[in-house]
Order: sequence, then C-alpha cells, then structure tokens
Amino acid sequence: MKLALWQSPPTNGRIEDGLSALYTQLQAAAAAGAKLLLVPELFLPGYNRPDLHAELAQPLDGAWITRLRDIAARTGCGVCLGWAERDGDAVYNAATTIGPDGAVLGHYRKIQLYGAMEQASFARGDDLCPVFALEGRQAAMLVCYDIEFPGHSAALAQAGADLILVPTANPVGFEHVQRRLVPARAHENDAVVAYANLVGPEGDVTFGGLSVIAGPDGEALAMAGARGEALLVVDLIAAAAVPRRLRSAQRQEYRPARN
Repeated sequence: MKLALWQSPPTNGRIEDGLSALYTQLQAAAAAGAKLLLVPELFLPGYNRPDLHAELAQPLDGAWITRLRDIAARTGCGVCLGWAERDGDAVYNAATTIGPDGAVLGHYRKIQLYGAMEQASFARGDDLCPVFALEGRQAAMLVCYDIEFPGHSAALAQAGADLILVPTANPVGFEHVQRRLVPARAHENDAVVAYANLVGPEGDVTFGGLSVIAGPDGEALAMAGARGEALLVVDLIAAAAVPRRLRSAQRQEYRPARN
C-alpha cells in the first residue's frame, strides 16, 4: 500500500479554498498510486479559529464528510483528516478515515485536548479508535497530543493496529514531537506512525511542519521540511522490509513489574 501525507497550510476558515486544494492533493496522491491521503488536525474549519469551531461544526453525515466521500470515490484515493464534529450540543475535535471507495472506515474523537483553547472549544472523547481494515493493513487514528501519551498508541497496537494515522497541528517550538516522540511510538509498537502537521501561520500561532511517516525501526520513511507545503508518498512495503532485529518486541515480550 502507498500512503500519502499532505503537509498543508492552515485553512483559516476558508472552507471552499481548503476543499479545492484537498481535491487537487487527492488527485496527485492517486496519480502516485496512493490509496490514502493523511491531512492535518482541524483542517476544517481551521485549528486556531475557536470563533468558528462551534459555529461551523457539522455532524458525521453532514455536507463536509458527504462531499469528501464523493471526492475520495472519484479520485480512487481515500482521505483521513481532522475536523470539527457536532453531535447534538457537543463539539468534538474529530478525525475520520474515508476509504478509496468513499466508505467511512473509522471515526475518532480526540481524548487529550491540548491547552485552554481546545478545552474551551471541544468536548473530550472517551474511547480509542476501533481498529479498521485499510488496504490489507490494520489501522487506527489518534489526534495530535494523543500520540504524546504512550498508552494510547500501545493500546491500539495491542488491539492489532500496525498503522496509526495522526492528524496534527503542532506549533513551532515543539519539534521534539516529530523528531523523537513519533519515531519512538512507531518503534515501541512495531508499527508505522504517520503524523501530518500544518505549516505556517494561522492568527497568532505558527505551525512547524516536519510532518513524518516513521517506520517500526524508529527511522523516518519520509519527512517534510519545517517550511512550506509538501506531499509525501511512501510505499509501506519499506516498513515491512525492516529486519526483525531492529523491531521492538514489546507487544510480545512486555511483562509488568510486580507491585
């Protein structure tokens, strides 16, 4: 399976421009043979736009996801993206994966809300993402800050996930996440972790790029720069080729200490 990742500029409330740009990236990813394109956190309607989160949030069966399902089916490339989801009176920082046939494969609500803005804008998710089949792999999602808590990715791996998709919005100044923590999570769990970040300014926040797809040896299969938009495409057969001696055995060999 080929996986694509789009390091995008923030949408900043420009919904139609964002969807148009996403369509172009899906076409490019499909032309490169990718079956899924990973897109950053709160791509719709924008991360640093708390004024829009509740106002524009939509249900899972709303216009945004319906349109994206159609685009995925037309291009033959699925999409995983972050967006603001409304469910009754609650608004969630959500991620959804749509397959290359337009079917919704997985849906997740962020558990670890970061900082005062997120905690004011969103309700906290309670459940980890159920593992779902994606082109012969077992996949699941986390969102941004979630990946910094080892227990979440470990639980997904224990449930069978070998591909963890992470839409994110990580600002400049926190590059240790892309450079160290994401590769560590991949190695710890003998998995591929794909982390799609925003890049550039949105209001008073500047996002740091460095989007990465990390393999089970803790090395980057591909990494974008700290400035500018990028489209990464990786054949995940490269992850399967990592020698056994370089992989973690934690899933099989971990033994908790006695109290």
